[in-house]
Amino acid sequence: MQSLESNALEPTVAELESLSFGARLIRLLPVYGLPVLTVLLIILFSLILPKTFPTFLNLRAILGEKSVIALLSLAAMIPMMTGRIDLTVGYGIVIWHVLAISLQTDYGLPWSVAVLIVLAGGCLLGALNGLLVEVAKIDSFIATLGTGTVIYALALWYTGGRQVIGALPEAFTGIYTATVFSLPVAAFYVLVIAVILWVITDYLPIGRNLYAIGANPRAAELNGIRTRRFVIGAFIASGLIGAIAGVVLAAKLRIGQASVGLEFLLPALVGAFLGSTTIKPGRVNVWGTLIGVIILAVGISGIQQLGGAFYVEPLFNGTMLLIAIGIAGYAQRKRSLVRKARHPTQTPQPKKS
Repeated sequence: MQSLESNALEPTVAELESLSFGARLIRLLPVYGLPVLTVLLIILFSLILPKTFPTFLNLRAILGEKSVIALLSLAAMIPMMTGRIDLTVGYGIVIWHVLAISLQTDYGLPWSVAVLIVLAGGCLLGALNGLLVEVAKIDSFIATLGTGTVIYALALWYTGGRQVIGALPEAFTGIYTATVFSLPVAAFYVLVIAVILWVITDYLPIGRNLYAIGANPRAAELNGIRTRRFVIGAFIASGLIGAIAGVVLAAKLRIGQASVGLEFLLPALVGAFLGSTTIKPGRVNVWGTLIGVIILAVGISGIQQLGGAFYVEPLFNGTMLLIAIGIAGYAQRKRSLVRKARHPTQTPQPKKS
């Protein structure tokens, strides 16, 4: 049982050449509609809030605050390429940021060793999820919900419901507080990981194989793709990036708390789902995912500066998730209709006597 499907709907060059100018715009709207909407939102909030929104300070705040969500969205995107979903991106960050701090404050380990242990833990969690999905044949939604709940319980048990506090070295807190070109360094972590994933998914055989598995696992197997290996690898990569997000969150908060982290799950999934509705509609992709995170960040920042209540952010995220799933479902149905039109079922002709 597959949780998601993955098919692209971006028009080909030949298809666009056969269309009129107006028809081209309509055909390209699903591809670039979300980026255009993002730009329009930025312009709108800049006109309404000229003193606070279009400022360098606001830009820095958005880049810093949303870097963790962007990392988690990229982590969630990778299993989605294979038609699976990883809910531990939201649960794992709880224990990773607690562990990154407690290994230094409670056990006296150097910050670099603590970070390596957390990253190794993220890979192990991803491997466990992959084995449950591919070897035990448990649906990815159920499997990752189960493992996520377990590690969240472990985080509660480990902390006893208390905060993990202690002196942290500047080298560790600098993981978040440092700046590059006066911009938060965390934004550059996102950029570097995004570029790496973009190269892998768009230009290397690994990416083509992952998309092939997501589109049709059986056909991928018949074409010699080792489905199990790639799916487990996708979960390991997701776990690794999720652990990186946990380290960044630990450097940001400087305290470990089991109640912090779960609020990132919904926006991370929203960003990944929105990513499947733009640039390459019908298929999750790196730049679409980042655009999904950006439009969430812009919308929430603008609404909050207009005086939105504390419940605006979860309301906005939930609404965008429903919209994203609706658009993705429509894209899948349209893709099926296009395939049927291009490859109509051939009915057998009666033999002549």
